[in-house]
Amino acid sequence: MLPTESKKALSFKRCIEDGDLVIVYERHDVMKPVKVSKDAVLQNRFGVYKHSDWIGKPLGTKVFSNKGKFVYLLAPTPELWTLVLSHRTQILYIADISFVVMYLEVVPGCVVLESGTGSGSLSTSLARAVAPTGHVYSFDFHEQRAVSAREDFEKTGISSLVTVEVRDIQGEGFPEKLSGLADSVFLDLPQPWLAVPSAAKMLKQDGVLCSFSPCIEQVQRTCEVLRSDFIEIRTFEVLLRTYEVKEVKMDTSSMVGESHEEDNEGMRPCKRKHRSNEDVTVSQDNSSNATSVVMARPCSEARGHTGYLTFARLQCLA
Repeated sequence: MLPTESKKALSFKRCIEDGDLVIVYERHDVMKPVKVSKDAVLQNRFGVYKHSDWIGKPLGTKVFSNKGKFVYLLAPTPELWTLVLSHRTQILYIADISFVVMYLEVVPGCVVLESGTGSGSLSTSLARAVAPTGHVYSFDFHEQRAVSAREDFEKTGISSLVTVEVRDIQGEGFPEKLSGLADSVFLDLPQPWLAVPSAAKMLKQDGVLCSFSPCIEQVQRTCEVLRSDFIEIRTFEVLLRTYEVKEVKMDTSSMVGESHEEDNEGMRPCKRKHRSNEDVTVSQDNSSNATSVVMARPCSEARGHTGYLTFARLQCLA
């Protein structure tokens, strides 16, 4: 994803090579990561795709199967990787991740500490944000999860930017060797308040800490501990509402009838019908009674509550 070799710099103009990782995009909710191998094939409901046909084509290319059906070959960006990675734990999604990266003030060259690693969803975005000269130190108490995360980071080309270690941060704290070196610290722990004193020692003056917790009781206890060494304590809940936009055909005569009906209703002393949460753009096809209608409406599968994000800044010593 962020290869260190200059010849493989992340770019949609870069040509796909044997051994590369690509995201095969069928539709917005059907994607999968595939490692390109010249002798391999991909089979799905659209037919058979030869990997050899992919090599040499730029990322973003539309490729066709033996049945004439197509998919797109996309770069494994952090946004797409979050949607296709293997879930070893509950992960952070794009809305929370973008909020975290911004409020932690992560920029190229930063040193970021993370606990725990989990499935590596946030780690991948942090790695892109600190590249090319920064580094992410990620910790997880579960050894197999740490091993799997290292393998994923190797696949996506960010292993030089992320160091994964097995460590119980709640019980042991962060390693002393990182004391005073971190620009930012992120905590995703069952009892984050136990790790706050250690995190304070790791941060540079004016450094920022973020704690992600699904329950408000966790937030309350964490904030109590934060007050001793931190200022600007704030908690957010990020709720993302996604809309789907699609074009449909409607019969003009039925629309005219509906319009007259609504006009008549407007003459009566009763509540007028409203089309809530829905924008409509209409274009008339003069050759027939069909009307093309572009409709935008909220997706039925929108995610609700994921967790609370608590941010705090380390208080500078007088």
